[in-house]
Amino acid sequence: MSQTTERPQPSPGDSAGLRTVRMLRRLGLLKLGFLAFFLVVALRLVQIQAIEAPRYREIARRQHEATVILPATRGNIFDRNGTLLVSNSLFVSFGADPKMVGHRSPDVASRFAVAFDKPRSWYQSKLNADDRHFVWLERRVDPQYSTRIKAASFEGLIELTEPKRLYHFDHAAGQVIGCTDIDNNGLDGIELELNDHLKGTDGHVIMAKDGLGRKRPSMDYPRLDPLNGNSAVLTLDIEYQSVAEEELRRGVERSQAESGLVVMLDPMTGEVLAMANYPWVNPNDATHASPAQRKNRVITDMFEPGSVFKVVTASAALEQKVLKGGEKFYAEQGRYVVKLPGGKPRTITDTHKYGMLTFQEAIELSSNIVMAKISERIGAEGLYTMARNFGFGIKTGVELPGEIPGDLKKPSEWSGTTLNTMAFGYEVGVTPLQIVAAYAAVANGGVLMKPMIIRQITNDQREVIAETQPQVVRRVISKETAAILTRILEGVVERGTGVSAKVSGVRIAGKTGTSRKFVGDKYEMGSYTASFVGFFPADDPKVVCLVMLENPRVGGYTGGLASAPIFRGIAQRIYAMSGRFQRPSQSVTSEKQPVAIPDVKNLKAEAARAMLEAHGLDVNVRGGGDVVEQQTPVAGSLLARGKTVTLVTNSRSAIPPQGFVLVPDLRGLTIRRALNSLITNQLDAAVSGSGVVVSQSPAAGQQVKTGTRVSMRCEQRMVAAG
Repeated sequence: MSQTTERPQPSPGDSAGLRTVRMLRRLGLLKLGFLAFFLVVALRLVQIQAIEAPRYREIARRQHEATVILPATRGNIFDRNGTLLVSNSLFVSFGADPKMVGHRSPDVASRFAVAFDKPRSWYQSKLNADDRHFVWLERRVDPQYSTRIKAASFEGLIELTEPKRLYHFDHAAGQVIGCTDIDNNGLDGIELELNDHLKGTDGHVIMAKDGLGRKRPSMDYPRLDPLNGNSAVLTLDIEYQSVAEEELRRGVERSQAESGLVVMLDPMTGEVLAMANYPWVNPNDATHASPAQRKNRVITDMFEPGSVFKVVTASAALEQKVLKGGEKFYAEQGRYVVKLPGGKPRTITDTHKYGMLTFQEAIELSSNIVMAKISERIGAEGLYTMARNFGFGIKTGVELPGEIPGDLKKPSEWSGTTLNTMAFGYEVGVTPLQIVAAYAAVANGGVLMKPMIIRQITNDQREVIAETQPQVVRRVISKETAAILTRILEGVVERGTGVSAKVSGVRIAGKTGTSRKFVGDKYEMGSYTASFVGFFPADDPKVVCLVMLENPRVGGYTGGLASAPIFRGIAQRIYAMSGRFQRPSQSVTSEKQPVAIPDVKNLKAEAARAMLEAHGLDVNVRGGGDVVEQQTPVAGSLLARGKTVTLVTNSRSAIPPQGFVLVPDLRGLTIRRALNSLITNQLDAAVSGSGVVVSQSPAAGQQVKTGTRVSMRCEQRMVAAG
């Protein structure tokens, strides 16, 4: 019989206790879960409120604040006589927040397309940028577009006033002055070199934003006013510059050259008076110019100089006294065969066949053969040292970006041909500025000056904060050698290869140069650089000028035929128009010498007064405005020190209504300056005659609609030669 074991059954009391234990356990777990949750929340709060508080405060600030940039006004640029070369004009720019514009973007795109005559899709694509909070629609356009766009009628559309660079003389010194980008930063030339001085510092104002993102001014937020840029006064003379560019253009077109350049220095100070490149570049519209056109080839390009380098050979020969009085050299009838190391022959040629020549005749007729023979007496070290002392192979240090040092090898690097070849300007690379600086040293009695193009930096109140003083580099040759070279160089113009540079009544000393261009790995036939460099008056030099043409094709390819006539045209015109060449009478004190009146139109009255008083002139201001509208006598006129210049300022009550302008006073201005003034005032022009404006219609000060045509009658300005 089987036996069955029975399990004890829990009592009702034990079952209830077990359920209680389980409940308590679950409750404990729940409490632990809540505790862990609150602990995580607490830790997160500590992280947000303590550790990451600055970041979240910045996010909140950006949501409730909007910073509006207040652009600084870029500084002006003046020439040496106070003529305004570069200033600023206020234009408008349009931007948008695509998110705020939202569903109205088609309307905005359509309005811009009609106003600016561009495809609607061009603007629509910008407004479709949902990932961006701001896009530019148009930058720095004419203020008249404000009335066409009416930005206030579209939520999210922003209109800002921005300064735009205005180059008053268009292409004049375009490569030298340079240009700016859309954000008013200098790209090249003076604009780049002095960018830190000119650009100023932008300010800002913080606006409060409401829940819909609309901006409104608030007294609770700070405002930082912009600090306007400093201005620059250059050593350039805009009258010299204009003459140089006009004569250069004529010369390039006459000879059908590829390009050309002119550079002028004051030999006593090293100041750059003019620096021209052709083809021109207009900084007002530099976007269409290639990088090659925008280069200032006076300092960025290297050339083999040809015969203009013979001044170095001649200087070394005279300083070392390797020449005998009255000595003559055989010019080998135009062909001179030299045996190189190893017995290989090398032929040196002249353009013409010459027999016996004196040292002076050899330079006047530009004999390569005689210079090669003289170089054997000078020696490698002597020729190299003289070239280095003249500044070749070293940057001049002029205040312009992109200058190169050229190429002057040490004698240890010379080949068997270098000594003879360098004597007449080959196997050496120079910049045009180095050439003109070397001839300036001869004109300056043998003293080399550092070229300079920046005279002063002035602040908003026209106070000088930096000034460049003329700097002596070194004495290169003695006064006696400089005097001998000057007489020889005068002979080049009177009887030699430079007769095309001769100007009646003016003593000119100069030298021609013609060098075959090295293309690829050889000197190319029919490809030449033609040069003429000279100074005048030879007995009291005031100007040194270099003219250089690339590949002249018509009328002769040599420096004497292609470049010397351009020099003559420049010298004739500036000698006649400039007071620099007028020697003061013993009975007249320097204080009473006339001065050229600077252009102070469009300047603030106090700044104009300071500029005129700095020139020794008295000032009489009329009108109740702040800005000079007219000046009498006109800019450029000669006036004795102590005489009075009358300034007429604009009156606030005379500000014309929208769509109208006041006709400026054009009388006495050159055609170019008059056209610039009309363009600035949104007026059309009609010109009859040439020279300066003698009458105009409508009259100055008359209120007319924008776009009105102003007729100008011009006549040649007569000036007596000094």
